[in-house]
Amino acid sequence: MPMPEHLVFTLAAALGAMGDVAGHERRGSWGWPGRSAILGLLAAAQGIRRDEDFAALDALSVAVAVFDAGQPLRDYHTVQTVPSAAVKRPQSRPEALRKAASALNTTITLRDYRAGALFGVAVTGPGLESLKAALQEPAFVLYLGRKSCPLAAPLAPRIVTAPDAAAALAHLQLPPWWPEGRATAETLILDAGEGHGGRTERRHDTPLDRRKWHFAPREVRVVNARITADGGGG
Repeated sequence: MPMPEHLVFTLAAALGAMGDVAGHERRGSWGWPGRSAILGLLAAAQGIRRDEDFAALDALSVAVAVFDAGQPLRDYHTVQTVPSAAVKRPQSRPEALRKAASALNTTITLRDYRAGALFGVAVTGPGLESLKAALQEPAFVLYLGRKSCPLAAPLAPRIVTAPDAAAALAHLQLPPWWPEGRATAETLILDAGEGHGGRTERRHDTPLDRRKWHFAPREVRVVNARITADGGGG
């Protein structure tokens, strides 16, 4: 039986934000990008907008190797809201703010990020050649979680033949400035049912309705694995 093909690429960013269940006052960040983030990035590279159908990507299997989860960083925002009872049918937000100046509600919201993160991604499934071409010349600007988190290096996509995701991720090309002494990932996240050992975690990162930001839970397997990739600088 022939070995499967995998599309592998890197995700590096000075700042990244990897999901977590979002509330009004707190937007947390996991230590690695979830399935919805990877599929959204692939869709953006292909020029598919959020309100368009990219259900074809649901057939892909995704694995993530953590080379550096980054350092936690929290940003504070002051947010003002206008009570609906204070202003009826304003023509614009500035008008609402002017008319309800004495009734504004002010709150502090928290945004969590990861600074200096680097991940490797392996994708298996149909259409890998077109996905590789899209990552090489993306239609939209790609970012790691939020628009304020642009990627810090090219994705360097490759299609490799390997028995599993761990073996495929060893063919990653890391950014040229990445130290060779840190070119080994020790954590691998796989779809549930793949790989052996490790622990099982539940994540709400399966897209249901992308316009309404609805996600379903799924189980993933977090495995201790030593994956040494290509490249890296001094």
